[in-house]
Amino acid sequence: MSTSAHGTDPVATRPSAGRRLAAAGALAAPLVAVVLVVASLLRDPGRMVLVVLLTAGAVMAAWTALVHRGAWRVVAGVVAVAALAVAVLVLLSGSVLRLFAVILLVMVSAAAARVALGQAALPSTARPVGPASRGVLFMNPRSGGGKVGRFALVDEARRRGITPVLLQPGEDLWELADAAVADGADVIGMAGGDGSQALVADVARRHDVPFVCVPAGTRNHFALDLGLDRENVAVALDAFGAAVERRVDLAEVAGRIFVNNASIGAYASIVQSDEYRDAKLATVVDQFPDLFGPGGRRVALSFDGADGTTAAPADVVLVSNDPYHLDGLAGFGRRARLDAGTLGVVTVTVDRARDVPALLALEATGRVSRFPGYREWTAREFSVRSGRPTIDVGVDGEALRLEPPLHFRSLPGALRVRTPVTASPAMVVTGRRGPADAATALLRVLSGRPDPTAPAATDGRSSPGGDVAALGGRDRERDPGSEPGRPS
Repeated sequence: MSTSAHGTDPVATRPSAGRRLAAAGALAAPLVAVVLVVASLLRDPGRMVLVVLLTAGAVMAAWTALVHRGAWRVVAGVVAVAALAVAVLVLLSGSVLRLFAVILLVMVSAAAARVALGQAALPSTARPVGPASRGVLFMNPRSGGGKVGRFALVDEARRRGITPVLLQPGEDLWELADAAVADGADVIGMAGGDGSQALVADVARRHDVPFVCVPAGTRNHFALDLGLDRENVAVALDAFGAAVERRVDLAEVAGRIFVNNASIGAYASIVQSDEYRDAKLATVVDQFPDLFGPGGRRVALSFDGADGTTAAPADVVLVSNDPYHLDGLAGFGRRARLDAGTLGVVTVTVDRARDVPALLALEATGRVSRFPGYREWTAREFSVRSGRPTIDVGVDGEALRLEPPLHFRSLPGALRVRTPVTASPAMVVTGRRGPADAATALLRVLSGRPDPTAPAATDGRSSPGGDVAALGGRDRERDPGSEPGRPS
């Protein structure tokens, strides 16, 4: 049995009978769907061949639209939409009942798989804790399109005896959180985006006080991997009451703490755009030609690969607080654990003349890890060098410009996190994601074998680690060109 980053054995958690039944359903439903599709092919193969050709044409046209501008983009976009529309009409001209049956079976399989893969057990170090005596919650009213207001978080906080602090433009969030602890706050939290979560988490780990994450931002990946309900934001406030506390990792680059990831290269260039915050997807599409199209620009980066030798140049470098199972280049995926004590390092190198169509297809289907130029490994520390005086870096979605070399390091067990008793981190499929991975995980559950992604247990007595303790005594380091006090 493998050991955790903290040196003790993980807790083996065997799936329940209900999860095993769900696994059987998740495996059986797609098999029935395949039978229906094969039957349709045998009855009218010409129709299905036409649908496949039209779909392929739509995909090729969509690629062309993404990597070009002007008239090429307009024409290719129209062709893509038209081809897809015709494909749907041809498909629907057959048996509508069979089509709906296939769609229903796929939905049933997905739902059953979610139940089967279940909820990973919390580490054995997770312990019940009583209500906070002087809880303080900082809130960014602009995050997530105004979630603080929509979920009435100020009133909800006061009802629970939590002191709410609404941030005003120009205020330094780090200083406010630090002052709150100095004034006697025994639990501090943040309702906002991941960039703001990292700032308050930094204060919490320096003072070794518990932290509460309230997912009031746009995506809130940290909250997702903590097992919080991002749709019912106010429930996260229950962590100030009787709750569960455990230690999770943080990561650092250039003196700045991050909870999710830091990106350098193509995605970091997109994050630097003024339009990114209000229209993320539209900005990515608009800048794709400049980054990956003909004549696209490459950021000059140098770093050592997994074998310790200087690696080839890359278009994307993504460094995460514990490894992700990525859906795409933006780092939108899942982490099976937040206590692995390592950095996840991903690099992607693109040959624009040949690889862009394949990259776009895999990005669109959430299988970017299968791209030939994709590399991933784990490390405790990682450095990126550049011949430029500064490097654009997206840190938890915040656009920064930092001086190289950039030194990243993991801070194992640095943060005490409180979560509601109802929260539980959802399990994810380990390894490279795909149908084979999902089938392997479901077969494991069906056979009754222990979950391989269960978080590791620790003895609960160790401090966050020597490097964390040493860092806690240092003054905060800031990049002069960034604004870390401004919430996301």
